[in-house]
Amino acid sequence: METAAADLFRGTDFDRIFHPENIAVIGVSPKGNMFGTGIMNSIIAVGYEGGIFPVNPKGGEYAGRKIYPGVGEIPVPIDFAVIAVPAQHVPGALEECRLKGVAGVEILSSGFSELGTEAGRRLEEEIRDIAAKGIRVVGPNCFGIYCPRSGLTLLPGPDLSRKSGPVGFLSQSGGMSIDFAHIGKWMGIGFSKVVSFGNGADLRETELLAYFGDDPETRVIALYLEGVDDGREFLSVLKEVAAKKPVVINKGGLSEAGSRAVASHTASMGGSARIWESAIRQSGAVQVGDLWEMAEACLAFSLIPHRVYRNITVAGGGGALGVSACDTASEFGLTLPPLDPDITEAILEVLPKPGSSAKNPIDAANPFVGPDAYREIFLNAAKQPGIDIQFLIQLVYHYKSLSLALGVPKVKDVVPYRELAEEMEGAASRTGKPIVLVLPNIKQGVESLDVEEMNRDMRTVFLEKGIPVYDDIRNALRAVGHVSRYCSRRAAPGS
Repeated sequence: METAAADLFRGTDFDRIFHPENIAVIGVSPKGNMFGTGIMNSIIAVGYEGGIFPVNPKGGEYAGRKIYPGVGEIPVPIDFAVIAVPAQHVPGALEECRLKGVAGVEILSSGFSELGTEAGRRLEEEIRDIAAKGIRVVGPNCFGIYCPRSGLTLLPGPDLSRKSGPVGFLSQSGGMSIDFAHIGKWMGIGFSKVVSFGNGADLRETELLAYFGDDPETRVIALYLEGVDDGREFLSVLKEVAAKKPVVINKGGLSEAGSRAVASHTASMGGSARIWESAIRQSGAVQVGDLWEMAEACLAFSLIPHRVYRNITVAGGGGALGVSACDTASEFGLTLPPLDPDITEAILEVLPKPGSSAKNPIDAANPFVGPDAYREIFLNAAKQPGIDIQFLIQLVYHYKSLSLALGVPKVKDVVPYRELAEEMEGAASRTGKPIVLVLPNIKQGVESLDVEEMNRDMRTVFLEKGIPVYDDIRNALRAVGHVSRYCSRRAAPGS
């Protein structure tokens, strides 16, 4: 579907950029001691199946591959190229790629406008001039592109997942791009594409945002921004895109010190915190404070239906955690309504006694409540009129004591987490009320590595069932609150 934002990238062959059949890597050393060699190794290791052609004017061979003296001498068409050579050699390499008919390049090299020198600015202007003649550029001063489906990866990123997903991430910072990709891998977020665009001499936040807005592989968009090239145009595109799909923004450089830092990082200007917060809110996008909050929001947007959430239930062990949930929920527009007497009575029948409570929050008292009991708790609690979503808090680290008492070597061997995941998936399906799992863990020492292993496996199993998992009840409530506020703004008159 054509949109006004789509006019920004009309004529750009993004398919050749993100899904190239052949790649040239410029700056590969036969000795293996150059950045280009590192990114080529990473692309090979992650599993890219297309043609990879190393380039170095000195020629030679690396890892059984011929090193070509120039891109023009490669005997096949090249869709995408990686440039990793000293800054002064970048314009010449880029021009050679343009003459070869390359659709796009990523320039990993630094030494441009971020230096704040006239020489650096002139070099970046040369890049911009060449790009204007018919080649798209990501960078310079960036970590490049990560596209799990095609096998492109960031520098360094041989250990990133090949599992695709709905989240697209744009970042001015290379470090933020690789950090977020790894956080996403741990949390269970699947990426459609990640782009670290650095100084943004050519392709940058506004055009890439417009493309992600029309990209059918991307259903949730996340951005780390330090500054924008054209604020008015960016906000116009942001509003258009946020009306179609969630856009989650972490804006860096909002403090005076942060603004100075981003100026030397990517040659950007930070801007006023108040102005940015107002602009993002008016656009309908979601603002977050850091990468972890961004990941938590993206996980919720990826796995739970996009609708307004108001009333919730919280169930699990630990009365104090339930109290904390009550205190925290209102901060994010959520409430824990009391349950009707007949529902309370039905839940009490399956709860262990004494010490449990069938109010909302529902305190199971005993951390070893079985999957069947939790199924009945959630099926009954969902009958309360107005309930939108349910939270399960599992203090599974208590099973460590049980495993020691029983003489079982690994704690996960006494935790029925697979059965619990099955029951929670079934309860969510039967009631139409999404379920969110919270897995706090206070056992952090070397002696409790099996608890960490158990939590990891439990997280994996629940994520496979489409149930988001968080380490803290506050983070879980905040993530759902982001989804709710986004949907509320979209539904507001005039939005």
